[in-house]
Amino acid sequence: MKIAIVPGDGIGREVMPAALAVLDAFGLDIEKIPLEIGYGKWKRTGSAITDEDMSIIKECDCVLFGAITTPPDPNYKSVLMRLRKELDLYANIRPFVPLANVKLPCNKKVFDFVIVRENTEGMYSGIEELHEDVAYTTRVITRKGSQRIAERACILAKGGKKHITIVHKANVLKSDSFFRDVCTGVAKRNGISFNEMLVDAMAYDLILRPEKYDVIVTTNLFGDILSDVAAALAGGLGLCPSANVGDRHALFEPIHGSAPDIAGKGIANPIASILSVRMMLQWMGREKDAQVLGRAVDSVIAKGIVTPDLGGSYSTMDVSEALSKIMSEYLDQVH
Repeated sequence: MKIAIVPGDGIGREVMPAALAVLDAFGLDIEKIPLEIGYGKWKRTGSAITDEDMSIIKECDCVLFGAITTPPDPNYKSVLMRLRKELDLYANIRPFVPLANVKLPCNKKVFDFVIVRENTEGMYSGIEELHEDVAYTTRVITRKGSQRIAERACILAKGGKKHITIVHKANVLKSDSFFRDVCTGVAKRNGISFNEMLVDAMAYDLILRPEKYDVIVTTNLFGDILSDVAAALAGGLGLCPSANVGDRHALFEPIHGSAPDIAGKGIANPIASILSVRMMLQWMGREKDAQVLGRAVDSVIAKGIVTPDLGGSYSTMDVSEALSKIMSEYLDQVH
């Protein structure tokens, strides 16, 4: 298996080595293809990602991604948007379940839901105009895009999550009425229990009653925002992984950004990136290895080997090394 390795910018360059050290502990037959992509490359060469980079990535089975900086410069084209569109990574899957021994900012200790976000259209269609006195962004919602993200949500529901919540703003947006109707039709055809929520009401209720939800399916921008709300419930951005999945390719990344304020200090929490490796292992069909990694993460947190954002005093690589050691012990037991 060939995996494109893209550290990106900022703390991406710190959490990626930590994630790779954990991945290497499994001793898998993997060819890692390192690529320089991102804002740093754009500043140096004028291009954040080249056609050659894309060709190499398309030859790989999947991508392990660190973090990326997207500056407010109209000449800068989003790397992630290009990757999602050209690889057709239409489903952004973000699971949220509290990790053992993590102090949560809320009283809700028991919840387990996943946000399934349409990843290639909506407000991030890339169709924009910038003029002196006005700017336009075209929101694109297609039947194909809505159907396949709803189908992906149904697959997760059939796999044990059971119920789907369709999130939209159909009371004011015709495009959301369209999205809602397509999604409800797909849920009915699949025999999946569902309800619908307006996105503002959803944000409110998700904070109050996260235990109510199983699979939340929504459009691109709404899913982006709700994911950060959910990350706060789960203990922080440094703990939350994600998968960007299509029919042929996949990309795995933490949901946090490049965090330039702490970049270079060696204190970035690598757990989100490491749990993204766990999602990649699951995608590869290596469920036992994924379970071992999950147990190791819980064990390291229980021992208090955590970065400052979780109240600890350990470095990024301290956490990674502790994880690798515990995993080796677990793997010896399994094998």
